[in-house]
Amino acid sequence: MARKQRQGYWVRGHFVAAGSELDLELKRELKGDQDYSRNDAKRDSDAKQQLGEDLLGLGANARAQLNLPEALIVALNDAKKIDSHGARRRQMQYIGKLMRKLDEDTLQAVQAALLAQHQGTAEQAQALHEAEDWRDRLIDSDEAVTQWLANHRETDAQALRSLIRQARKDAKPTKAGETPRHGRAYREIFQLVKLTLQAQQKAAATAEDEDDEE
Repeated sequence: MARKQRQGYWVRGHFVAAGSELDLELKRELKGDQDYSRNDAKRDSDAKQQLGEDLLGLGANARAQLNLPEALIVALNDAKKIDSHGARRRQMQYIGKLMRKLDEDTLQAVQAALLAQHQGTAEQAQALHEAEDWRDRLIDSDEAVTQWLANHRETDAQALRSLIRQARKDAKPTKAGETPRHGRAYREIFQLVKLTLQAQQKAAATAEDEDDEE
């Protein structure tokens, strides 16, 4: 099978691959912008090494969908096993070198995957915060209970009120100065609220998708 010929050219006895950092720098030099090209190349190199470090925190499933080179996958897996600061720094430099060899489409896919994970994590944190807020409001206020039941008619009102009564009872200190405790009812209210909000968000997302299809 014929070997695929690399695109590029020779300069002073060195092969310059088309689209490589050296290729871009030489082209800028021809335009009389040598100082800028070096600074720009350094910033680009640092950015790609940082992107490689960020890849370490990307979930395994998301990373598997990126079709990364085998050498980069092995390097990332090895980096997670290194404890020595110096060895890890050298490993990250190697990962940065591999990142600089990726084509633009793969780099964009990596950035998109990291962004999606970040947004997903932020949304999950927001959802938990909202559930915690509603739990505390339900325990503190009958008005909040009425509002919740009006907005979420699928909720078993009798079961919810029973849990709230028990949570309020558990929260009352038995001795002066004693810290209020949170029992099983407190945790079950949180689970009920969280699942209800998740179902509501899922239904809203489904309805939005159906509207887009129409």
